Amino acid sequence: MTISPGEIAALAGIAFLGAVIFGITGFGAALVTIPLATWLVPLPFALALFALMDLANTLRIGLADRENALRGEWGRMAPLILAGTVTGVTALVHLPRQAAMLALGAFVVAVAVSTFARGAAVRTVAQGWSYAAGFAGGITSTLFGAGGPPYAIYLSRRGLTNAQYRATLGRCTTISISLRVIAFLATGLLLAPQVWLTALFALPASLLGLAVAARIFRRFSRDVLVRSIGLMLAATGVSLILRALS
Repeated sequence: MTISPGEIAALAGIAFLGAVIFGITGFGAALVTIPLATWLVPLPFALALFALMDLANTLRIGLADRENALRGEWGRMAPLILAGTVTGVTALVHLPRQAAMLALGAFVVAVAVSTFARGAAVRTVAQGWSYAAGFAGGITSTLFGAGGPPYAIYLSRRGLTNAQYRATLGRCTTISISLRVIAFLATGLLLAPQVWLTALFALPASLLGLAVAARIFRRFSRDVLVRSIGLMLAATGVSLILRALS
């Protein structure tokens, strides 16, 4: 496929927005970047490009605060993340484009709804749920470009401190994105020269987005920011569903 300079510029702008979201929440960028990018490029191209952006973002801030990352938690999830990644990339290769778009839209809307339900009482869950969270996150990471929500849902119900939660989530996200990039290389999705050409322009925009996110985070309530992102997710998810059904 060929990609125009205007499309490259638009994708760089989407990368900037995704980095801002990642810098605020620690995950969730792909829930906005992938749906928006599919208006410009095919879903496999969008997934490949933003896998690179997500890897750059997570290496930039996701490996910080290593001492608070609980090895017991991310260590249990890691093998299942691998299994989920293999399952997800297999489905991605064989899933029809329309069905993939509908599934992505439904997933994004579900995450948006969960964003507004976080005020409810949260019950602590057993560590056995880490296996389900790891497998689900591996699937959604490769199929939708977003493994963070299953990890975040599980870890938020483990009674962790804020520091432990953010550091452990960062470690899970790093593992997930790294495996996604490897899977996309193995299947050829990351071998297209156009993906790397676009990434050269999108990466500076992504790094700028992380810097902007740090300033925004200090000025506004995190709860307000997360709920604003939830509204954005709902809008993008509904738009994908409508496109898939049209």
